Amino acid sequence: MLSRNWPRHLLCLSLSLPLGSALACGPDFPMRLLDDRGQTLVDLPESNFNFELSRLGKTIAGLKNATAITPNPNDLYGEENAAAIAREQAEQAGLSAEQQALVKRLRGLTDAHQVEAQGASLPAEVRWYVAGAVAFATGDHQQAIEYFNKVLALPADQRPLRSTWAAYSLGRTWLAASAEATDAISALEQARAAYRQTRQLSVDGFSDPLELGVASLGEEARVLRSAGDWSGAIELYEAQNLHGSAVGYTSLKQLMNELAELPEAELAKLLEHKAVQQLVTASLVSRQGWSFGDQPPNEKKLVTLLQNSTRGSLDNADRLAAMSYQQADYASAKAFLVNAGDGGLAWWLRAKLAVRDGDKTAAAAAYAKAAQAFPQTEDWGYRRTPDWAFETVQPKCRVEGESAILALQRGEYLQAFVQLYHSNSVYWFDAATVAERVLTVDELKRYVDENVPAPPALTPQERDNYVPLPVAASLRNLLGRRLLREGHYQEAVAYFDNPDLQNKARLYGEQRLKADAAWWPTKRASALYNAAWTAREWGMDILGYEMAPDYATFGGNYSLESAELKVGTLVSEAEVQRQQASAAQPDQRYHYRFVATELAGRAADNLPHTSQAFAAVLCNAAGWNSSLQDQSALYQRYVKQGPYVPWAVDFGNQCPYPDFENADKRYVTQVTDAVRASLRPYKWPVQIGALALLFAAALLLISRRRHKAGKG
Repeated sequence: MLSRNWPRHLLCLSLSLPLGSALACGPDFPMRLLDDRGQTLVDLPESNFNFELSRLGKTIAGLKNATAITPNPNDLYGEENAAAIAREQAEQAGLSAEQQALVKRLRGLTDAHQVEAQGASLPAEVRWYVAGAVAFATGDHQQAIEYFNKVLALPADQRPLRSTWAAYSLGRTWLAASAEATDAISALEQARAAYRQTRQLSVDGFSDPLELGVASLGEEARVLRSAGDWSGAIELYEAQNLHGSAVGYTSLKQLMNELAELPEAELAKLLEHKAVQQLVTASLVSRQGWSFGDQPPNEKKLVTLLQNSTRGSLDNADRLAAMSYQQADYASAKAFLVNAGDGGLAWWLRAKLAVRDGDKTAAAAAYAKAAQAFPQTEDWGYRRTPDWAFETVQPKCRVEGESAILALQRGEYLQAFVQLYHSNSVYWFDAATVAERVLTVDELKRYVDENVPAPPALTPQERDNYVPLPVAASLRNLLGRRLLREGHYQEAVAYFDNPDLQNKARLYGEQRLKADAAWWPTKRASALYNAAWTAREWGMDILGYEMAPDYATFGGNYSLESAELKVGTLVSEAEVQRQQASAAQPDQRYHYRFVATELAGRAADNLPHTSQAFAAVLCNAAGWNSSLQDQSALYQRYVKQGPYVPWAVDFGNQCPYPDFENADKRYVTQVTDAVRASLRPYKWPVQIGALALLFAAALLLISRRRHKAGKG
């Protein structure tokens, strides 16, 4: 005959088997400043080439910026023949349908004179422009020049549509003609004059749907570059870039590649020009040619030559200092900083050099000046760190984040948090770490109450579209979870950002308070179990740590590696003590599962061991995946103390809800059952003794009755 307990032993065996686990490949994660504090203070992030170029050059007064309407010829993913399509569409503007059809037909001719004759019904500016375009396409440059000049010679009111077109095309024609002209220099000067005229016509308000005014900057730069005027070409490309043209940006990148390939002697001479020096510096501080690993030889050559160049360095000293710092040439960085002025980058570098020298007081002062000097809107863009984390470098935020490291070391914890929190989402991981591990709950609550009002809740549609929470809402959620973890149940509810979370937090807190107030054991057990179930079911949302060990910031789907915090140069013993005091109990991933299991164990402590509720509480808790040790311990407790239940065969998986109402009856039957069980080995002696007692009682009763009858 099989023992009725056989399912328990099978489950015990199953619980001892290893369970497989898998770590999913997660997304890319943002850089954390507090991970390696010393390295954070040493490193100077590379700038962004696009941002650096935005600091260079001058715009043309009155010239409108390029827009998305202008095709980028360097766009690999752009529509094929996009420029021709844009020109054809623009050429139809201002013309009737009949004129549009005629222009399209004339474009297909190969004789400019035929164009002029057959286009007699068209306005003169249109007729002569198309004739010049046909002449240019067939290689008759002289004839093209004549037609374009005829357009430009018309009175202004007779050429509103094709003035900029004619001037721009005239410049292109003179440039093409220079290759075969006897006086190439004169032809190039004519081309430059035509491009300047194009810009002026665009500024004066003549029709410029193809944004030829901006395009002329790049075309004139080509003329200068072909003539060996690198500095002039750079300045024009810089202006084109400032006017929003992608061509200007890509052209400057191409010029940098060409400069890097030049022989040292020629490059050294070019670096005497301010525009060349600033472009090269912009490329180096943004590490255009390389990111990690060995620096390319051409980059090393540029660095050496640039550091030896002196002309114009005072205007560019902060960037030259940054370049030197990135090369670990700290002596040169200090020398350039003497003339670097009071800009944000200069003070940032002074702060880093002070850290290197061990002067944290000077470093803190320099960081403060850097934070004041950097505009809030300055953005160096996206970068990758050597360990492949990403960072959006907003210098003001980064400077305040680095300053926070020194504030933590000084024990100014709230200031450190505020400096990190100011970064919004950029360094949220660091701000969250300080908020839930370094600040006390009272310090955090006071700051939130005074400075972080609840933002509007996301709409259901925004949640469905995964719109991220505002950082203010994330901070308030963090505080709400921390208050619940630390037993401030009623205060916590209002900090959660939506009614659903508030209801869950309220339910958990009510059950915990109900358990504390209950004097009857089963009532206490019921409240503890309900709190345990709530903690397990919604623990990530209402109890989880934003960062380690639960990573509620990722919904618990990923975790990050983090080194153990130890006292050191930049980490004080007081901070370590604060972080240890606020650590999760237990300090394991999904710690709320362990909280739920512990509450369930306390619920079982308040129940009769023979009750269904006792077995059901343990059964449910065994399925909460806190740990294999917990699951095994719960089952062993059931085996040793609990009643037989048929569903124990699938203990931890198929568990009914605990029947707390009927558990009260077991307080009596548990005692009687225990007495009965203890007397079972003495069954016959007890029965004989009971009969003897009954017989003696009967004899005594008979004797008393006879005695009374005798007296009567």
